[in-house]
Amino acid sequence: MSINSDALELHKKLKGKISTSLRGEVTPDTLKLFYSPGVAEASRYSANSKEKLSEVSWTNNLVAIISDGSAVLGLGDIGPKGAMPVMEGKAMLFKHFANIDAVPLVLNVHTPNEIVQTVKAIAPSFGGINLEDIAAPKCFEIEEKLKSELDIPIMHDDQHGTAIVVLAALINACKITGRELRYCHIVIIGAGSAGVAIAKLLREYVDRLAVDGKDTGPCMYAFDTKGIIHADRDNLNESKRRLLEFTNLSNSKDSLEEVTSNADVIIGVSGPGNITPEMIKSMAKDPIIFALANPDPEILPEDAKKAGAKIVATGRSDFPNQVNNALGFPGIFRGALDNKVTKITNDHKIAAAEALADLVSKPSADKIIPSPFDEGVVEAVANSIK
Repeated sequence: MSINSDALELHKKLKGKISTSLRGEVTPDTLKLFYSPGVAEASRYSANSKEKLSEVSWTNNLVAIISDGSAVLGLGDIGPKGAMPVMEGKAMLFKHFANIDAVPLVLNVHTPNEIVQTVKAIAPSFGGINLEDIAAPKCFEIEEKLKSELDIPIMHDDQHGTAIVVLAALINACKITGRELRYCHIVIIGAGSAGVAIAKLLREYVDRLAVDGKDTGPCMYAFDTKGIIHADRDNLNESKRRLLEFTNLSNSKDSLEEVTSNADVIIGVSGPGNITPEMIKSMAKDPIIFALANPDPEILPEDAKKAGAKIVATGRSDFPNQVNNALGFPGIFRGALDNKVTKITNDHKIAAAEALADLVSKPSADKIIPSPFDEGVVEAVANSIK
């Protein structure tokens, strides 16, 4: 059987991947304390206080996973019902890796304002909000508004979880190939939520490595479905236009094949077929290829290696070097909840990436990033969120 049919059969068998459990035993003696009449005292205690509520309810360890189903994996806009199996999977990983209770909530509203208002209305029930599989560019507006208006940690994982793990993997890939990240020629294929966040975090990271503020940083180019992002295009949304502050500084209008010639790194967050063997063959010595589209990468690892790639990463668990958000979000929210962090900042993201990179003591071409199952991953990331 194929992985697809095996997965569907397992989902049908289990009828979902998560359930709730009880923290205490319900007996005649405890019922009067857990519920009426005793619960009234807990309600009086927690009224109008987030801090006190977290002392007497599961909000101290509870994250909402929010999606409208408008950008699910590589499947696109398949709606809230299509998003639910992925959101349940996310909740399973929260619990398995970080012992965080998480509730998947798929919304049948789709405008930024509707989503923001809905999340704000339910926010008192949760200790954190994980936004997931919401299409760009509206995901940027939604996250920014929620971060400014709520006092609990908010993170759009497709943006920042991906960017954190990419940065960690790239730090170690550069060690293996003898590169300095701040001088790399990097091509990002895909300028949606992940592509934009990756570009921004890479820029933020190398800015901190600058010597006396004089380094210009990596030479980065971003591509969307219409081609290279350049200043003379009249079809750029605000998030893509802001990329031009630090990408394609020469305002090149070259093709993808031309721009990838002599590139050090290609990062694909797009779809299958967007990285070709011919492109890899034209790159600089020891090319680094991150083909991260799911479920089907831009190029299969064996094809990339045949074309000369030194290091290949994908988003899949059945290939080496899985750049997987599961390395990031459980520890990030574990640290945020435990340390009462209300905003996830760039400092947190870079610290988490460095912590992940450091967990691989001897990086190799097939081991640039830890596995989510490696001991100490959640603890290391959580300790970086302070």
